[in-house]
Amino acid sequence: MLQKQLDWFKQQVFGQKSERRLVDVPAEQGHLFDNSAPANLADAPTEKIEYTRKKKQKQRNDAVTDSGLRFDDTVTVEEIRIEAPELTGPEADQYIVIDEHITYRLAQRPSSYVVLKYIQPVIKHKGTDVLTTKSAPVPVFEQSMADVSFITGLIIDKFLYHQPLYRQHQKLQTNGITLSRSTLTNYVHRAACLLKPIYDALLRSILLSKVLAMDETPTKAGKKKKGKMQQAWFWPLLGDQNEIAFHYAASRARIVVDGLLQDFQGTLVTDGYPVYSAYARDNENIIHAQCWMHARRYFIHAENEEPETVNSALTYIRTLYKHDEILKTKALSDDARLAYRSQHCKPIADEFFEWCQQQASRAELLPASLFAKAINYARNHETQLKVFLSDANVPMDTGAVERGLRVIPMGKKNWLFNWTEVGAEHTGIIQSLIVTCKMHDINPNIYLTDVLQRVSMHPASRVDDLIPRNWKEKYSGNFLRSDLDRLGQ
Repeated sequence: MLQKQLDWFKQQVFGQKSERRLVDVPAEQGHLFDNSAPANLADAPTEKIEYTRKKKQKQRNDAVTDSGLRFDDTVTVEEIRIEAPELTGPEADQYIVIDEHITYRLAQRPSSYVVLKYIQPVIKHKGTDVLTTKSAPVPVFEQSMADVSFITGLIIDKFLYHQPLYRQHQKLQTNGITLSRSTLTNYVHRAACLLKPIYDALLRSILLSKVLAMDETPTKAGKKKKGKMQQAWFWPLLGDQNEIAFHYAASRARIVVDGLLQDFQGTLVTDGYPVYSAYARDNENIIHAQCWMHARRYFIHAENEEPETVNSALTYIRTLYKHDEILKTKALSDDARLAYRSQHCKPIADEFFEWCQQQASRAELLPASLFAKAINYARNHETQLKVFLSDANVPMDTGAVERGLRVIPMGKKNWLFNWTEVGAEHTGIIQSLIVTCKMHDINPNIYLTDVLQRVSMHPASRVDDLIPRNWKEKYSGNFLRSDLDRLGQ
């Protein structure tokens, strides 16, 4: 037993990590259907108007903190002139510009920071001496010195490119901008609060799916005691319309599944975690399907014990996946997909489980061996592993949801943990929208720039319009831009 453990650790450190295997593919199999890749459209060139500040100003009169927005002469400043409607109206000759009021806001392009300088004329009516000033556009956050482009850039850099806020803070300082780190944290917090209704609508949309894939992945959130973070979990749910939601919970227990899936009816696709099986047994509206990747993984762990026998098992599973890939190359109706699976996949699956039964009856098979565990796992979950044969919309595995949740471990390698549980909830909210955008070929930067401005004036009864799938249909052709984007038009 100790030798097996040693071999396993060696495999984890020095061995092959990928579950892919080099196999011979019949030449004709790759030409069953014609595939053509869509052409990439080049981005239209945009004109940029910039100038560099010549006079340093240490303190701004529109600061919302003690320090305010401070920047040095190296920072690019772009002017936006606010037009006073009185100067172009029917009584334009009755007004004169006597002064200008200046507002500064921090903005961000994908690769640089910019300060927007709003020049607002202070005008006086000649007859009454009444002074009026046209205000700068209302920011996303009331009395904030951040343009929506800066808030979006902050979110994208942290959650899409996994750059912690302290690194972004360092980058701001390097670029000549003085801003407290707590201000950055506050911006992310306020943005997540604005996006929460959209996340809730997204989760409701996912739970309407007929086929739902689900998984869980660990994270650290909040202090358990001095020097130790609390263990917590993200529960990603992937619906059948390419939408994913990352639900945060401090537990991995059954109660989380009960709460999340109380309104769900359909097929639940998961790994072999017993909580899912127990939930499905207690709910007659749930059909439980399980993941072939996890079944295959058990056999891969046993490769060193019985290479030839394991190869036989992997050949069965590999053949099933080949047929699954064939189906993905062509858009077929549900009936056609089901007929194909019945004709090509069902005989292979039946033969595989008969083979498992034969292997389990071998007298020399040790119950504690890794190969025996692989055989028993497959046999014990035969019913769940065969669900995909009776429903054309059920995938063979949870690969899609596992690919979606990669953002969580990738983020942890950079920002390590969430300092509070509220921060973890906000991570789930923002990652849900960003990953769903990517699944629908939506630029997350464009989407967030639009919805952060739109959500506060959008009717609450129509918040479903703002989930990425519906937003793409309704608003992607006429999305809201930041003031910085409009400068380049």
